[in-house]
Amino acid sequence: MRGDSWCYVLPPFPQTVQGETYFIVVFQGLCSLQMEGLFLESHAFISLSLFLALCFLSFFLQRGSDELLSSSLYNSGSDMSSISDGTSNGSDSKKLRVEDRMEAPPSRVLHIRKLPNETSETEVIALGLPFGKVTNILTLKGKNQAFLELGTEEAAITMVNYYSTVTPHVRNVPVFIQYSNHKELKTDAGNQRAQAVLQAVSAVQGGGTPTSGSDLALTAASSPVLRIIIDNMFYPVTLDVLQQIFSKFGTVMKIITFTKNNQFQALLQFNDPSTAQQAKIALDGQNIYNSCCTLRIDYSKLVNLNVKYNNDKSRDYTRPELPAGDGQPAMDPNMAAAFQGKDSNSLLGALSPLNAAAAAAAAAGRVALSGHSGSSGVLLASNLNEEMVTPQSLFTLFGVYGDTQRVKILYNKKDSALIQMADASQAQLAMSHLNGQKMYGKVIRVALSKHTSVQLPRDGLDDQGLTKDFTNSPLHRFKKPGSKNFQNIFPPSTTLHLSNIPTDVTEEDLRLLFSNAGGTVNAFKFFQDHKMALLQMSTVEEAIQGLIDLHNYNMGDNHHLRVSFSKSSI
Repeated sequence: MRGDSWCYVLPPFPQTVQGETYFIVVFQGLCSLQMEGLFLESHAFISLSLFLALCFLSFFLQRGSDELLSSSLYNSGSDMSSISDGTSNGSDSKKLRVEDRMEAPPSRVLHIRKLPNETSETEVIALGLPFGKVTNILTLKGKNQAFLELGTEEAAITMVNYYSTVTPHVRNVPVFIQYSNHKELKTDAGNQRAQAVLQAVSAVQGGGTPTSGSDLALTAASSPVLRIIIDNMFYPVTLDVLQQIFSKFGTVMKIITFTKNNQFQALLQFNDPSTAQQAKIALDGQNIYNSCCTLRIDYSKLVNLNVKYNNDKSRDYTRPELPAGDGQPAMDPNMAAAFQGKDSNSLLGALSPLNAAAAAAAAAGRVALSGHSGSSGVLLASNLNEEMVTPQSLFTLFGVYGDTQRVKILYNKKDSALIQMADASQAQLAMSHLNGQKMYGKVIRVALSKHTSVQLPRDGLDDQGLTKDFTNSPLHRFKKPGSKNFQNIFPPSTTLHLSNIPTDVTEEDLRLLFSNAGGTVNAFKFFQDHKMALLQMSTVEEAIQGLIDLHNYNMGDNHHLRVSFSKSSI
């Protein structure tokens, strides 16, 4: 290295030595050589030192690109805050290219990218709720990303598989979901809002009531009364729907609904302000139904509601004896009793809540999936009893949750069938309620199909009656927009609601009719006018069988019996 003819020769990089140790050792060696006079000219030493510094910097920039996300997941709050708030979208996109090119093995931690600005924790959690328990979340809002941890790896696999065929949307913006390289999220409790939402969701999923301990350090709510506005109200929203959603967070005392400025609004009173706060945190900005009926929630200036009547527009659940008021449908006494002692897991009649109004619906395991503009209305039902199932029986059962258009039992696999509903929302609703139910002695599986429609057989081709077109059937329950039937959709239960009963038909007649269909009638109750009744079978499977066999049954004098599932018990 003497004179003007010297070159930079660095020893090979040892694989067993960490990068910083290697550069320190080399630099110390150079200093020793300088002290011994081996560098005759100082500019050679300076140049070599600068070269070494550049190598050092390049090494750590590259390593930082690969390890930055890893350290953000495992370090404490201060490190996490600097990552989430101080990194721009541009630098982040470069860091993600490494992970994009790698196919990470399945993990219960999922990486969600390209989220819209200002996406809330509840909206991210909502993506995972239909697939199982959500145990942790880390949002990187400055980078439009999030990490979501599910309770099991199986739930994460199901979620990724589903969203690989149906693009997930948040606020109508497509987002991307993939496995993370990390097997678990280790975050601190510094993000109070995320922790509060997770606590509320966890309590709901466990069937409990969210607590509001001081450890959450949340600002105290000023009132137990919430003011609720429903935006984009495509489907009807009823007082009962609101009660069932909000009761997952605590005791709902009173509700008053009204219309103001052409918007459906409600005042809802909890038993204490902290419960109102938990409900507001979890549900504000979420959709009740698929991509519509958005909840806008704020605290009311009122601290107590004065309810005079129990009817479809107002209700005091602490005083079931209140009158109905002039011209308003009264609250049925059985319904009042059911609400006072009701199991709130019988959640939501119409379409199950979506997004993270899903915080409530997830407990029942029946939440539908939100914002799937690309999903079709065709379902694949499998594990059917091929000796018993018919297109008519599938039409009747799936018709409880939407207008079934066509049914095709597969010719070469008669334990499976394609069922085309009127739209994707109805398909998701039917799937969420019927998947896992027992029909003709077998647990059926219902999933979204890749097909966009069910094809009819070609003219002249005999398919043995396996395909049937129900497009023009008079038995569709939901062909009228705004039909009250939208307000009376419930999951399969042992209790059936019967209507259109002739006046001369007795309780004994109906008990015998349903017993002959197969099963045991445990209880029966007529409504006051004897045109409607509740009938309770011994099992849900028997109730499903009774509905399939006896819905539209001719009772004489052109009275066709109407059968549906009920949320009430006898």
